[in-house]
Amino acid sequence: MTGATLAAARAGDESAFAALVEPFRGELQAHCYRMVGSYEDSEDLVQETFLRAWRKRKSFQGRSTFRAWLYRIATNACLDLLDRRPRKIRPHEGAAPLAEVPWLQPYPDEVLEAIPSGEAEPEAEVVARETMELAFIAAIQLLPPKQRAALILRDVLGWSAAETASLLETSVAAANSALQRARATMKRHLPERRLDWRAGEEPSEQERALLERYMDATERNDPVAMARLLREDAFCSMPPLEAWYVGNEAIVAAWVQDGFGTDAVGRLQSVPVSANRQPAVAIYRKRPGGTEYRPLALDVLRFDDGRVAEIVVFGPDVFGAFGLPATM
Repeated sequence: MTGATLAAARAGDESAFAALVEPFRGELQAHCYRMVGSYEDSEDLVQETFLRAWRKRKSFQGRSTFRAWLYRIATNACLDLLDRRPRKIRPHEGAAPLAEVPWLQPYPDEVLEAIPSGEAEPEAEVVARETMELAFIAAIQLLPPKQRAALILRDVLGWSAAETASLLETSVAAANSALQRARATMKRHLPERRLDWRAGEEPSEQERALLERYMDATERNDPVAMARLLREDAFCSMPPLEAWYVGNEAIVAAWVQDGFGTDAVGRLQSVPVSANRQPAVAIYRKRPGGTEYRPLALDVLRFDDGRVAEIVVFGPDVFGAFGLPATM
């Protein structure tokens, strides 16, 4: 950002303003997604952030970085949305957060890949990308909005207690208290292995083979093969439905009730994709007597010890965000 560009933007030059804000679009959308758990809302919130920034452009005095100024505006836009449209969690005994957040949507990894790496803050960038995992996004939705903001600002973006308190318009002590309460809630709802976030790694050969086997079992319409791929304690949820299944037998039995493993399901084709830094499979179905394969579901997977530990099934309405075709 040059002084001339900033001066032009403050004077009302829309192209100069766009040159300032557009490099931050991707990371701001990821930030809004963490706050609200909805990919569609995150797109709208970035637009709202840029609109507010344009209206307030003359108020930027350079006392913070331009990036921090935009994050402040984006966070407030998210908090305002959450105040206007409070979303209530439906707690269910024995369920995981993945089954309690009906508005949860997957986030295409292609959009994440477009975010420029933060050379000035490489470690923060790695941590930020790791905290896109669906289990983290679902768990953070259980927090009250200001606790949610405190956790993201401090533990994901690395803001100081004073900066966080200023944004939340509260004292440092109150901001620290909100952070501690948020961390305690997250610890209760996330498996222990997810409390230590680490850099993402490329899928191993074993994971790639497991994904291929999952796709093969899907396309062969084979519930027996699918059951062998799942951990005995595997968990499956299907936002926005109030339904979840625990255990490989229960999961496959539920799918069989919907026609999996019978001729009624028709023919299935699967396409590998990636969402929330996790492997995923887009599944298309050609109904009996049909001529085209149409979107059926998008399964986001988590692997553990060579088997499928978690499946989050999303409906065909999310295919567009992944650039997937409407027919095959």
